[in-house]
Amino acid sequence: MPSPATTMVRSTDGVELAVHDFGGHGPTILFAHATGFHGLVWSPVIADLVDTHRCVSIDFRGHGDSSVPDHGSFLWSGFADDVQAAVAHLDDPRPLYGVGHSKGGAALLLAELRAPGTFSGLYLFEPIVLDPERRADTGAVEANPLALGALKRREVFASKDDAYANYRSKPPLDALTPEALRAYVDHGFADLDDGTVRLKCRRADESQVYASSGTHDAFDHLDRVRCPVTVAAGAAEEGLPAVIAPGIADQLQRGTFRAHPELGHFGPLQAPGLIADEIRTALER
Repeated sequence: MPSPATTMVRSTDGVELAVHDFGGHGPTILFAHATGFHGLVWSPVIADLVDTHRCVSIDFRGHGDSSVPDHGSFLWSGFADDVQAAVAHLDDPRPLYGVGHSKGGAALLLAELRAPGTFSGLYLFEPIVLDPERRADTGAVEANPLALGALKRREVFASKDDAYANYRSKPPLDALTPEALRAYVDHGFADLDDGTVRLKCRRADESQVYASSGTHDAFDHLDRVRCPVTVAAGAAEEGLPAVIAPGIADQLQRGTFRAHPELGHFGPLQAPGLIADEIRTALER
């Protein structure tokens, strides 16, 4: 698969948004990544879809090659802004489909709620769309385990190969396929002047993203989403994102739930071929 053509697009809050166009044949799919990742991590999934779809991914603000917002805040409404900026850049392809993982899934839903009809269909793997009760528990960094964990993340490694070996040896990123992990590392680290490499998504920014997960109320309006939406999830014992997924599908007008008990929260990066086949089937349906 050829390397994507990357274009920088203006989003809100002074953000320069990286949009990666992989080309391909057929209707367009816009891919939206999870917190802490970037758009090129979708490469193994996209490799199985470019024969039937044009595939485009984005780096959300503060991730990958996109800049951080001027105000330094990471309210999730900003991620919906990024989706809308990318859609505008694509110059109204019809039909347009969306595929999102975790935060990326929430961002696609928020964009569709703002502008109904943006997407002809969505495929979302464990979107972070919290009901009011769960939203109340996400606020402060010190009260959010994921936000606290992000602050402890190691940012600097001797090299990308060193980072790859580190992640390959322990959870949770050891669950990724070698191709997905390689894409994450190769495009998720910046080269420093001293020869070391550092995460592009800085840990303080990632922490803010997690702490802001309850700042949107998409769950309360899911019945307004008119396009068909497939909500997929891994094993429920893996954690909250899988637990809430069936309820999200139930709230949608045309929601379908797909269970993958053999996968975890990183399902699209654990089984890219399987997820690509399911995406194709879901969107064609």
